[in-house]
Amino acid sequence: MPEPLRQPAAHRAIDRTGAARGGDAEPSCPIEDIAQAYLVTAHGDAGLALRCAITDALSDLMEAERRARENSRLISRGYVRNAAQGGT
Repeated sequence: MPEPLRQPAAHRAIDRTGAARGGDAEPSCPIEDIAQAYLVTAHGDAGLALRCAITDALSDLMEAERRARENSRLISRGYVRNAAQGGT
């Protein structure tokens, strides 16, 4: 799987004044900001931008699942230790 094209959060921000959108003065929604950031990072290649967004989303999902498993394991270990020490 290719390495995601992530940039620091400071570089992902899109100008909310509309300057990056051809002078549109309406504030944009976060979804449009994210899509635009991926398009800019992919140099306008929509296919590459989509693949990068999916890669990043799956990476974040896998990390969240890993953390959930780790938390579950730690909670289970706590219950076992408490029972072994005669706790209630």
